[in-house]
Amino acid sequence: MSPTGRAPTSYRVRARTTPTDGTLVEAADRSIPVDASWDRPPSGLPGPADLLASALAACLLKNLNRSARLLPFRYSSAEVEVTARRQDTPPRFTALTYELRLVTDEPQRRIDLLHRNLRGFGTVYNTLASACDVGGRIVAVAPSGAEGR
Repeated sequence: MSPTGRAPTSYRVRARTTPTDGTLVEAADRSIPVDASWDRPPSGLPGPADLLASALAACLLKNLNRSARLLPFRYSSAEVEVTARRQDTPPRFTALTYELRLVTDEPQRRIDLLHRNLRGFGTVYNTLASACDVGGRIVAVAPSGAEGR
C-alpha cells in the first residue's frame, strides 16, 4: 500500500520484434510501431529516446489538464517541445528540457503557480528528475496571438 492507503497503480505495455518486421509496442488499446533497429538507417519511426521525451511531454500536458480543473486555470490551447540530451559514456540521458506554450490570459502569478504544480505533481516528471536534470519554462501567449508575459 502507498502512504495514502491506496494500492499502487500499475501500467503494462507489451512489445515485440522480429529481425525483419520491425518493432511494435502495444500500450492501452493501441499498437505503436517504433524504431528499435541497431544497424540500419533511421526508419522515421520514433525510437526509445523519442518515446521517453514523448512521455515527459504527455505528462506535462496531462498535468496541465489536471491543474486547469483543480486551480482552476484558463487556457485555450497548449503545446510543448521537449529536448532530451544524452551522453555516450556511460550511455544515459543527462538532461531533458521543455518549453510549454500556453494561449492564456491568466496573470503571471497564476502561470507561476501552474508551473509549480506541473513540476510537483507529474509522475513521469518526478521520476525523470530523480535520474537527470529536468527543467523548462512556460511561455504565455495572449489569446489574440501576440506574445505575452
